[in-house]
Amino acid sequence: MTSSAAPGLAALSPRLPSPLQEVADDRFTRRGLRLLLKRDDLIHPELTGNKWRKLAPNLRAAAGRTVVTFGGAYSNHLRATAAAGRLLGLPTVGVVRGQELAERPLNPSLARCVADGMRLHFVDRSTYRRKAEPETLAALLRAAGAEEAHVVPEGGSNALAVRGCRALGEELGEHADVVALACGTGGTLAGLAAGLAPGRRALGIPVLRGGFLAAGIETLQERAFGARRGTWSLDERFHFGGYARVPAELDAFAEDFTARHGVPVERLYVAKLLYGLVVLAGEGAFPRGTTIAAVVTGRPFPVPPA
Repeated sequence: MTSSAAPGLAALSPRLPSPLQEVADDRFTRRGLRLLLKRDDLIHPELTGNKWRKLAPNLRAAAGRTVVTFGGAYSNHLRATAAAGRLLGLPTVGVVRGQELAERPLNPSLARCVADGMRLHFVDRSTYRRKAEPETLAALLRAAGAEEAHVVPEGGSNALAVRGCRALGEELGEHADVVALACGTGGTLAGLAAGLAPGRRALGIPVLRGGFLAAGIETLQERAFGARRGTWSLDERFHFGGYARVPAELDAFAEDFTARHGVPVERLYVAKLLYGLVVLAGEGAFPRGTTIAAVVTGRPFPVPPA
């Protein structure tokens, strides 16, 4: 397997392909299922998981220009972009949802962005919702002093990123029948599904409420590949109330999974994925003999209280 690192990123020594780890978990084995963990959290110590796969092609396209991107107060994508900027010497600007946050002390996630050299530009939520409109985007770039920047959308999901994530499916080859991952903007799933071997399918666990993701994934695949690609589906039941919602039940589940298998469980995405898979296994959603690969897309970071 060749490295998918962009030129200039090879010096950061990404671990590609990422490791595939089998775990013996009785919640799966007693139902005749195998559980594998695709350890994308081990690709790079600071640009972990799907963030590496989506950022690498965008950093190549930036060609040394300022990178402007978008996110909420606890965005993993903002932190990864800021870290990339520091490591590669690229200026970065983060457009943050919530003008009210500008008057408050920075939370640990945004403080990490600033420590890595990212300039934060806070906007009101109404403007943020319109950020993809050309006139609004142009005004945001002017206000941020970054009119010539390379723009990466919220979550990093654009056609470049989707094509970069195709390698995730290709790396898995025929190791798994079902590949599952938690979804925010859907870019990783869009690329993963396109790279899977024939007869394999991708399962997405959205971490946001709303039921809007399927249409977004189809649009991303059309932009990246010209049409819907691969076999994929979503299960919308495991968002636990929405993004950055980590109730005590989910936190306890994550702690238990770490105790069982020694794998640190990131709360905003990975915990919801693994919880969903345990529920689905208990419901008999997977035939006996199925091998499931769960993509571990990141490592734990402080999250807001439930």
